[in-house]
Amino acid sequence: MVAKRIIPCLDVKDGQVVKGINFEGLREVGDAVRMGAQYARDGADELVYLDISASKEGRRTFAALVERIAREIDIPFTVGGGIGSVEDAARLLDAGADKVSVNSAALANPALIEQLAGKYGSQFVVVAIDAKCVEGQWICTTHGGSRFTDRELYSWAAEAQERGAGEILFTSMDHDGTKAGYACEVYARLCGMLSIPVIASGGAGSVQDIVDVLTAGRADAALAASIFHYGEIPIPVLKQALRAANVNVR
Repeated sequence: MVAKRIIPCLDVKDGQVVKGINFEGLREVGDAVRMGAQYARDGADELVYLDISASKEGRRTFAALVERIAREIDIPFTVGGGIGSVEDAARLLDAGADKVSVNSAALANPALIEQLAGKYGSQFVVVAIDAKCVEGQWICTTHGGSRFTDRELYSWAAEAQERGAGEILFTSMDHDGTKAGYACEVYARLCGMLSIPVIASGGAGSVQDIVDVLTAGRADAALAASIFHYGEIPIPVLKQALRAANVNVR
């Protein structure tokens, strides 16, 4: 059985890690490089860095920050935000990122997924999906959750896989930052229909929440921010509790 992964998520704005609730009310919590290095020492399996203002403000993720991260961190990390072309991805991968995450640009131009997978391989391509439940349907959004699209979560995830995505990172905007638990039924459905790994994001507030999304939710990895950033659940403590709950972790 493949081990489940624990992935701290660092939302970055101007080089600083920020956190909010439902994508709003952002506040700074620390330096992106220092925090990532500490998580690596604590036993995180991977890291995700998302430049959350890049797409919204029309800026590219800075390769200089990625270079600093790569020098300090010895575990795989994914970078997303403002990646709109193969050239953007190349800049970040050359700077040391292990994977790139595309969201808004992939929705605007789905062929970008094929282009990235064709050049680098599916294992380098993560398609991030931010969606909100509207009248019982999960509607995909872009630009940091600020714009609704006409795409629906399940059909878009299936298309992304077909076009060459290596992983799906789904964030429930309704659960983001609430610490009220993940949307486990949604993850279970996604994992049941896809053959690629699904990373769960949005809602972690306790060890049990993470146990639930990795078991009942069938997710391949649990991504969280607040509980790690504020020291509520140290990663070694979390992994020990997951093993006690018979969840296979590294």
